[in-house]
Amino acid sequence: MEVAPCISTIPFESEYKYMATLHHVDQGKSGVVYIKGAVETLLEKCSAGSVDYDQMKKEMRRLASKSMRVLAFAKLEVPAGQSEINHQDLTSNLTFLGLQGMIDPPREEAIHTIKNCHDAGIRVSMITGDHAITAGAIATAMGLCESGTCVVTGADIDQMDDADLEKTVQETFVYARISPEQKLRLVRSLQQQGHVAAMTGDGVNDAPALKQADIGVAMGLCGTEVAKEAGDMVLTDDNFSTIGRAVEEGRCVFDNLTKFIVWTMPTNMGEGLIVLTAIFTGFTLPVLPAHILWINMTTALMLGMMLAFENKEGDIMSRPPRNPAAPILNKALILRIVMVSLIMLAMTYLIFIWETAHGASIEAARTTTVNVIVMCELFYLFNCRSLNKSMFDMGVFSNFWLLIGVVGMVLLQLAFTYLPAFNYLFNTTPISWQSWLWAVMAGMLVYMAVGFEKWLRQKVSFIPLATSS
Repeated sequence: MEVAPCISTIPFESEYKYMATLHHVDQGKSGVVYIKGAVETLLEKCSAGSVDYDQMKKEMRRLASKSMRVLAFAKLEVPAGQSEINHQDLTSNLTFLGLQGMIDPPREEAIHTIKNCHDAGIRVSMITGDHAITAGAIATAMGLCESGTCVVTGADIDQMDDADLEKTVQETFVYARISPEQKLRLVRSLQQQGHVAAMTGDGVNDAPALKQADIGVAMGLCGTEVAKEAGDMVLTDDNFSTIGRAVEEGRCVFDNLTKFIVWTMPTNMGEGLIVLTAIFTGFTLPVLPAHILWINMTTALMLGMMLAFENKEGDIMSRPPRNPAAPILNKALILRIVMVSLIMLAMTYLIFIWETAHGASIEAARTTTVNVIVMCELFYLFNCRSLNKSMFDMGVFSNFWLLIGVVGMVLLQLAFTYLPAFNYLFNTTPISWQSWLWAVMAGMLVYMAVGFEKWLRQKVSFIPLATSS
């Protein structure tokens, strides 16, 4: 049975920094209000006879320096018939009851994630309603700053104009006793300086900042529905380390997308140049339209798609963030695309002319040419496993699906070359082992040329290496 039923409640608001409940005691013969909230707020409201201000402030600092969140408790006697309370009732004459220190130790994975974010060029800031001493102690333990003196409070921000705030957010990573309006100012200040701002939050008061941020991340377990609606994404486990893993996975996806583009652009461009060269010079087409359709259909499925299964590169979280306004393909990659396209063009015509000059039929020469193009794309695929490293740095067998795709592509080309049904459909014919040797050599030339270009860019930085993500 409830001894002191709750009659009225004042919920917590960041503006007032406390909450209060009204209870009837002694079977309704008297009433009492219990209040809990920020230490500095409640001490101001307590009568001098009920508390030693200096001693409590000293105790509060002692607890806060141990990374504890400190709450003050007080009460106020009220008439028995009072059934509601408001903020005006709690302005003074409270009786101090005591302090409570609560600690929620930083998770090891969160500390590790912050370090990874710093290595990745991601600035991590902590915005909290806790006391500045508590915020500083927690931030120091998590590696956000070297000492607790790195904290800026909401009261400090209120004294700053926009220019001062822009300078502050460049140098400060910990903010304490921050109101919803100040969170919004911090996000806007970062955005005005060209930063991509991500904001996490769980409460109704966080909704404006979550909405304003470029990426609003709401807490899925303890978050309010308002916060979830305002956010762009919901963190289902409320674990900060999940954000770090999401960044790592996002960089991997962007990397693999870029690798596919870098692979498919020169292969398609090379095919286009082969046809255009024949049209403008009046030369015999080295490949027929049906051949190009076959190449595009099979290589995209068996080769290009396998880049989606490429593992994360070891340095993926040590690269600086890329500029969102930067193009996917930089100058280095564009030059690589042009180089591979021209090599494919040259090797296709050289081998086609060689084959026909040494007595091969037009069907045999075209069959060889198709295999030349496929081998160039196949060997170039190994170059595209990393934009900057060789496949040996990545691990030859680390992408099992790519190896399966390569084997499948070779089998399809053998069927294309030797099975009568394919010979009939595509107007091809079986070729000799010497013709296969030419095709493999053309592919190896592409591989060695791109490998040399990667090595040269690492040694001579005349053009930046491929875009980081």
